[in-house]
Amino acid sequence: MCLAVPAQIISRDEMLALVDMDGIQRSVSVMLLPDVKQGDFVLVHAGFAMQLIDEKEAEFTMGLLKELAEHGSLPE
Repeated sequence: MCLAVPAQIISRDEMLALVDMDGIQRSVSVMLLPDVKQGDFVLVHAGFAMQLIDEKEAEFTMGLLKELAEHGSLPE
């Protein structure tokens, strides 16, 4: 199963960006999304920003991931 995690772009230097994933910061490649900018929300998979998303979608997805982590399954 592949899982992409929502993150917000904090800063960017060429094709690398520092992102925040619910309080965890890490560097990811933005090679696949060359037009992203500081403040944008993206889905990250395997160290790459894969898709631009809006803030509402990022919050919703992160909420689902937290519930999954806490309960071992998603609510019905």
